[in-house]
Amino acid sequence: MAEPAVLAWGVRVAGIQLDTVWEDPEASFRRVVPLAERAVADGARLLVLPETFATGLSQRAEAMAAHAPAVRVFLGDLARRLGAWLLGGLVEPGDRLPANAYLLVDPSGAEVLRGRKIHPFSLVGEAERYEPGDEIRTTTVEGVRVTPLICYDLRFVELFRASAERTDCFVVLASWPEPRAHAWRTLLAARAIDCQAFVLGVNRVGEAEGRPHLGDTALLDPLGEPVASLAGREGVVAGEVDPARVAELRARYPFLRDRRPGLYRRLGGHG
Repeated sequence: MAEPAVLAWGVRVAGIQLDTVWEDPEASFRRVVPLAERAVADGARLLVLPETFATGLSQRAEAMAAHAPAVRVFLGDLARRLGAWLLGGLVEPGDRLPANAYLLVDPSGAEVLRGRKIHPFSLVGEAERYEPGDEIRTTTVEGVRVTPLICYDLRFVELFRASAERTDCFVVLASWPEPRAHAWRTLLAARAIDCQAFVLGVNRVGEAEGRPHLGDTALLDPLGEPVASLAGREGVVAGEVDPARVAELRARYPFLRDRRPGLYRRLGGHG
């Protein structure tokens, strides 16, 4: 028997694994729509798209930032038409340089949360073209506390631990290439275990400037066990996120309460 599409105790989330059309928002939008419709038909209330889903992670940052108004309109219109929450990555104008950012819109199409990638990926020169964010932002989506982060931020456990106690589900939007796919899969599970929280990692698939991407979009439970995953093709990864499950596990195994952050700062030479 098929499971119910929507459960009263949680929220069904869906990661949309997309083969983004490089630097072509309109073509990427056309690929998003049928996948988003499928996810909503299956009961999803929060739909998540990859990092810079409309353009790919192009290093032509200024040119990609010019598409930000169209991306914002697309997200708002689609959320309103589907009656669902929609979270996606985009390039937006910044103060000094463009920013690699995310935007969450509610079912009315209103923008409710915006944030930026905190760690630009210096290995490929992203730090020279995109300015970093400096805030971790959390909001509540139909009873589930959601904290989005972007791609390379996954490698920095400090971000996750700093916001763990206010988070039921971390969402990581990514454009993570195949050569480092093992790290992607391992770190998603590690962050779920570290923080006793659900983790939804949403990665692109296909080639970008000759670099293959497997996707490996996955939803992990607070024990780091996979709920659903997908590799190698476009599609939807969905499952229920239950905040009561998070609370119950944290009460039974109070690992987060045993942390000694003041000591860690002293050991690191920071006061």
